[in-house]
Amino acid sequence: MKTIIDFFEETVKNYPNNTFVWEKEDDSFKNYSYQEIKKEVYTFANGLLSLGIQNGDRLALLSEGRRLWLVSELAIFHIGAINVPLSTKLEADTDLIFRLNHSESEIIIVSKNQLPKIRLIKDQLVNVKRYIILDSIENLEENEISINTLYTKAKEFDTEKPNALNEAIQKVTPDTFGNICYTSGTTADPKGIILSQRNYTANIEQAFSYIEIPQHYKTLVVLPWDHAFAHTAALYSFMHKGASIASVQIGRNQHETLKNFVNNMMEVKPEILMSVPALAKNFKKNIEKGIEAKGNIATILFKNGLKFAYWYNGTGDNAGKGLKILTKPIYSIFKSILFNKIKEKFGGQLQYFIGGGALLDIELQRFFYAIGMPMYQGYGLSEASPIISANTPKFHKLGSSGKVVNDLEIKICDEEGNELPIGEKGEIVIKGENVMKGYWKNPDATEETIKEGWLFTGDLGYLDSENYLYVLGRFKSLLIGADGEKYSPEGIEEAIIDHCQFIDQFVLHNNQSPYTTGLIVPNKEKIQLWLKQYNKSIENSDTIQEILDILKNEIDQVKNSTSPELTFPTRWMPSTSVILPEAFTEDNKLINSTMKVVRGKVEEYFKQEIEFLYTSAGKNFNSELNKNNLKSFIIG
Repeated sequence: MKTIIDFFEETVKNYPNNTFVWEKEDDSFKNYSYQEIKKEVYTFANGLLSLGIQNGDRLALLSEGRRLWLVSELAIFHIGAINVPLSTKLEADTDLIFRLNHSESEIIIVSKNQLPKIRLIKDQLVNVKRYIILDSIENLEENEISINTLYTKAKEFDTEKPNALNEAIQKVTPDTFGNICYTSGTTADPKGIILSQRNYTANIEQAFSYIEIPQHYKTLVVLPWDHAFAHTAALYSFMHKGASIASVQIGRNQHETLKNFVNNMMEVKPEILMSVPALAKNFKKNIEKGIEAKGNIATILFKNGLKFAYWYNGTGDNAGKGLKILTKPIYSIFKSILFNKIKEKFGGQLQYFIGGGALLDIELQRFFYAIGMPMYQGYGLSEASPIISANTPKFHKLGSSGKVVNDLEIKICDEEGNELPIGEKGEIVIKGENVMKGYWKNPDATEETIKEGWLFTGDLGYLDSENYLYVLGRFKSLLIGADGEKYSPEGIEEAIIDHCQFIDQFVLHNNQSPYTTGLIVPNKEKIQLWLKQYNKSIENSDTIQEILDILKNEIDQVKNSTSPELTFPTRWMPSTSVILPEAFTEDNKLINSTMKVVRGKVEEYFKQEIEFLYTSAGKNFNSELNKNNLKSFIIG
């Protein structure tokens, strides 16, 4: 069994001059070798020791993804302390305060961009003694030190106690806690997931069950570095193989950073990118916009190319097989005149995406597969460090979440915990070295989630005969009919969002009710374009009625579709729906930091609207409430 330190030291020994980190400084990317990063990690670690940090102490890290983020965490790991990585999306409110106090963090390592948040809540942080600023800034406040001061202290400490760091390293074992990663708060208080160094190294080994990363490969890490997905699939998997990671150039805000990402792809030319569904949808939208901008001929050609590619590729594992092989020259033509040009927008070297974070709609999987940049969907959760299954270039089936990784036991269970046979749907339950140590200071939640070493994921799915896992949604977020029958809503919600262009977000509701209802967040951008195109005003009551008719017709088309992938049980389709007055956002806490809708909070937030749907007036989609909400939503 190995630690993250073992992985790092072995790679430094084997590939000392390979580039580990690419970071943009001024106008160009600078590369840092494994040997150079090791030197910086040792300096940072000595700096922490000079401040009295010991094995088991907690330090919080609040920064954008960058070289010093990784250096900080590796330094923390080297002295056996515990990193509490925090999302930069957290605001200076109870969410951030809770994590810092609950983890009992003594030091906060923070970037200058995030420092204002910390300064606002300092008087509410009961355990914090020092603040390490990852940048040089003027006007430091009490107990704040800059990175330069830390490094000066480190050199003095190393001179005085040259063996201290090595002694600290020797105390680190595979079971030493590495991270306390907080969940996104889908319940009352976030839970701190304890991941040991072995949890990570075990999952990195599992990640390479069916895939390989050559040492010359690069990835541009756009995912938040505090997430377990970015940790395992990007930072430490690439490190383990002597490959390179690049950080996205930090902007003044998140919007600017995302804009930088597009430019950085052209500069870094990554071979692999990590993605989550929200990012995938954004990529697809931008690709389609680019095609539409080229005119009708390009648009028609692209749509025909996609249609052909969907047929040719099938589910991926049968792509181009049988008589389809005869049509390969046609696919080659579409690739050369269309799809390869799209690939150039991603740097030209991209081989594939690795998808995770949430369910990825099969339409998105088919889309990226068709244009020659497959998005190999995987499945996992932070409590599993996080990878449980993955599609890979050699082994994949579109629509699945991939083959279950090696050295992992898995079973599908019913509500009583009984194992179900292959093909039957139930809760996904796993056992392996990648399973978390528990929830920090929360034994009740730990006992509820881990039973006799088995992690109950709370997700619904089934296995096929080839050990491919199909994830269907949340096992514990099922719709429940009046007769007690249960059904997972995610597939229907995704279908409505993907096939109804005037709908941006959609949530189904049924909690032992007579019928299922829907909560609609309209697509403001599409509706405004429609108003402009047809020279109509939202102030006009006839126009509002027209839009309501369009919305209803779109939903009805999904409900009445005979397409196999859109065939859902009638009773779980919405009998009626309500237009909501506002969208689900991170600001109103209705989506979490991984862009997942927090169903319980949505239902509580829009309790009155849900109650309205079960009245006689609510059964009418053309209700005054829907008309008023639609108008205020578009104007607001």
